[in-house]
Amino acid sequence: MKKIWNNSIALVLFILVLALAGCSGESSSGGDGGNDVSQELTYAATSDIVGLSPIDTNDSVSSAMIEQVYETLFVRDPKTMEIKPQLAESYENPDDTTWKIKLKEDIKFHDGTPLNAEAVKYTFEQFLNEERAAPRASLLEPIESIEAEDEYTVVINTKEPYGPLLAALSHTNASIVSPEADQNGDLNKQPVGTGPFTFVEWVQGDKVTLEANGDYWQGAPDLKKVTMKVVPEYSTAVSMLQTGEVQFLDNISSEHLPRIESMENVEINTKEGTPVYYLGFNMNKEPFNDPKFREAIAHAIDREAYVNQLGGLGIQNDSIIGPKVFGYKEEAKDAGYDFDTEIAKQMLEDNGYASQKITLLAANTGNYMKMAEIVQAQLSDVGLDVSIESMEWGTFLDTTTQGKFEMTFLGWSNSTADGSELLYPNLHSDNLGSSNRTGYDNGEFDALVDASRVSVDQAEREEKLHEANMMAMKDAVWIPMHHGVVTAAYDQSVKGLELDPTGQWSLYNVHRE
Repeated sequence: MKKIWNNSIALVLFILVLALAGCSGESSSGGDGGNDVSQELTYAATSDIVGLSPIDTNDSVSSAMIEQVYETLFVRDPKTMEIKPQLAESYENPDDTTWKIKLKEDIKFHDGTPLNAEAVKYTFEQFLNEERAAPRASLLEPIESIEAEDEYTVVINTKEPYGPLLAALSHTNASIVSPEADQNGDLNKQPVGTGPFTFVEWVQGDKVTLEANGDYWQGAPDLKKVTMKVVPEYSTAVSMLQTGEVQFLDNISSEHLPRIESMENVEINTKEGTPVYYLGFNMNKEPFNDPKFREAIAHAIDREAYVNQLGGLGIQNDSIIGPKVFGYKEEAKDAGYDFDTEIAKQMLEDNGYASQKITLLAANTGNYMKMAEIVQAQLSDVGLDVSIESMEWGTFLDTTTQGKFEMTFLGWSNSTADGSELLYPNLHSDNLGSSNRTGYDNGEFDALVDASRVSVDQAEREEKLHEANMMAMKDAVWIPMHHGVVTAAYDQSVKGLELDPTGQWSLYNVHRE
């Protein structure tokens, strides 16, 4: 009896082991061979989307979801940063103001309607429609007209040569929409694109749900379901990542990095990115309009010490155009003003600015306040009388646009990764009183930026941008505090996630295993 009893126990244990092994295999396998439940991913965002129409939105949270549902004519290769066709097949320039674009054939929108030249023409005409007031209409502002030459050929005519056009056409906001869906519904609430995921629902303030597009023209994605969960407190999102309730976060701050690094079940992906964060001067006020004062301030700031406090989430580089942005040349890396407190004190003394009172304006977010506190301490070390004024983000943007500041901290994401789309909006005199918040007005600089925009010769464009960049650095119009590092943290079961240096990401090649 004893032998039979032991054999029975052994048999039961053997069956249990097999059952558990089977369950384990199902839950952890990826791709088509696995359980559908395992191929679900939840992404945590600290704020809700504004909407899901690429024409009608301009915020990073909305863009993250738009990127999964829609596609653009061109796209940047995240590894090389070169622009390559996506929905486009090819393009040619019969002359400097004409772009003839051939589309890939037999691609359909999620509603079954065809992607064709008329759909592209419709999308861009809506984008440029003044009544619609697309927030990023400036991307395509140089376009004069769009023609559908035949079913799969689009001809874009620009008012003058426009070199950054392909970069603009690769921007998420230039995604192609279904004309039928836009005319008969609200794309912000019911998006219809050609991308790898289709829209399921948006529960405002809570979540956005997408599912795999089984008819996707490049083949269905491995992930069956994607959920964007709104988690207002980042620390809460980090806890949810630790417990497995969410599998993906981006935009890690240096404050939360050590905690995430300590998690055994989590991978961290960092990549040198396109954003730049800087100290800017109001050049419509004294003494901030004096290049000698700005140069003294540049000598007074130890940016290396500041970047060292970011835990690897920032790059120190003197250049305004960052290393991942078109127009950057290595010569600019160390072409700014070196940290030297003795030179700074002497220049302030020689030019009558010793003990000058300064107010640093900063948005009340962690990174900008950190910049303000460090710069306040460093400028105080050279004898300046420095105070900090902080305000909520929306109020801060209005205040700086109106020029109601002396010195302030700002950033630019460089979402097209093209230097002309950095220098033109921020430092060209065309944009005084709007996006040129510092009031820089230099005709020679303007001419170089203009030349970079109206040439379609990319080598010539790169040279003009470099010259403009070096000129702005010499004038100390900005003091770059750091260039951004884009980040993501995700559960170790998530495979294939790749960050773009602009901070964008696609879930098409992602699976779980």
